[in-house]
Amino acid sequence: MADGKAELGADRHSKKITSILVTQPKPANDNSPYLGIAEKYGIKVDFRAFIEIEPVPYKEFRKDKVNILDHTAVIFTSRNAVDHFFRICAEGKIEVPAEMKYFCISDQTAYYLQKYIVLRKRKLFIGGKTASDLFEVLKKHKNEKFLYPCSNIRKEDIPEFMRANGFDFTEATMYKTVASDLSDLAEVKYDCIAFFSPSGISSLFVNFPDFKQNNTRIAAFGPTTAQAVRDAGLELDIEAPMPNAPSMTGAIEVYIQQHSKKK
Repeated sequence: MADGKAELGADRHSKKITSILVTQPKPANDNSPYLGIAEKYGIKVDFRAFIEIEPVPYKEFRKDKVNILDHTAVIFTSRNAVDHFFRICAEGKIEVPAEMKYFCISDQTAYYLQKYIVLRKRKLFIGGKTASDLFEVLKKHKNEKFLYPCSNIRKEDIPEFMRANGFDFTEATMYKTVASDLSDLAEVKYDCIAFFSPSGISSLFVNFPDFKQNNTRIAAFGPTTAQAVRDAGLELDIEAPMPNAPSMTGAIEVYIQQHSKKK
């Protein structure tokens, strides 16, 4: 996975990026901005999910003794949480009452709920884009009994907020985030690898314990991913979002343009 045998150093920035590995599934259509970068700069761009989602079977979920119907509200922070909440309900033949309230971290997550429920008949509350935005909404509903469907790997922000503010809430692990099998990439080299979560960094070292960065540029989206890169002893070369580049592709393009000018 690493490129060459050179020691990690500033001189690697003079090496042209000709290949990028995006650690996400390949887009379903041809409108991906990564493909625009590929065409504009003559760069090979590959997509490969570094993490996979595995369902927690209902039989295993029952061992945690979480009674969904004891709760009056559900907090959703992702599409995966939505999918696996309703999967567990279906497997357990649990009929969610019409009075159940739903608190979604974003419009996108709320819109996705329409796959399972008719939104106009339910009580729906939406944050902005971040957990902090959702906190302001939750503060107005302290009397609810909240259920928080999540993965075995999740951020601490929501549980910490709920505990610190005396909310009645229950975490429910309904799916697991696991490392993908990347063994076929063992002999493949990329000039740049783009990461989007700390789990992606973990997957890299699960699959390649002896990974050496060498001349490979590392890109990270979001502060927690950036910190995971540093904690792993890697050099972070491209960090997104940036004031002048809110997307990963934008940040990568800024890097390409800046370092091509130095040659």
